[in-house]
Amino acid sequence: MKTPMLRSAVVAAVIAVASAGPASADPVDPAGPDVQPVADVADAPTVDDGKVASNPPITDTSPDGWIMTVGGRDEVQRGVPPLTTAISTREYQVSGTFTGSLKGPAGGPAQGVLEVGYQIGCGIEMTTGNGVIVSGNAGGAAGLGIGILPNGNDLEIPSLGASIGGGVAVSLKPGLVNIVPITKKTFAGTAPWVGIHNFRIKIDGCVGESFIRSYATLAKSNDDGDGILSWYGVTKSI
Repeated sequence: MKTPMLRSAVVAAVIAVASAGPASADPVDPAGPDVQPVADVADAPTVDDGKVASNPPITDTSPDGWIMTVGGRDEVQRGVPPLTTAISTREYQVSGTFTGSLKGPAGGPAQGVLEVGYQIGCGIEMTTGNGVIVSGNAGGAAGLGIGILPNGNDLEIPSLGASIGGGVAVSLKPGLVNIVPITKKTFAGTAPWVGIHNFRIKIDGCVGESFIRSYATLAKSNDDGDGILSWYGVTKSI
């Protein structure tokens, strides 16, 4: 049987252990945990999806009274790495829908061609120049030098001179506009159209920045004459 003095000592020991807490517990930081701020979604880099805003369709009336309309929509123009891996090659992946419309004064179908393609401008091109020019020359010249001996007589001393030079130059010319027709659709009707999807076009010999835009040309033909109307898309820098 425990005595009152022993019981008091046990209770005091239990209280002391409870107030001390677990021995392995870390001290609580009053400032809270160190939380790193999350980057703002608006600061994330944007990825070019290649979408291009198309210019509005263009309409005109031919001399014989036909109302001609041509335009494009749903355009995509994206620069892609060329298969050649050459820094002077430009390759693009393009998509879009291009339409024409013909309305004659007396109705009825017409015949014609709807041409669709792209114009690619290059600031500096090197295909029509001489490309990379490596030049070099080596030459020599022989002669006689005059020396004086101690006795005062002249002594002829052979001499030989040599010169070596070289250089590298890149022949560049002002930029050109490359016209790349994709298709020429011959039709007999009033509403021709051309759809392009993931088509790749490539040009070589282009140095620096390049520019690309689509075009669509509607040509109407009959026994009296021809009517031609062209539409051009928005220019994109790639």
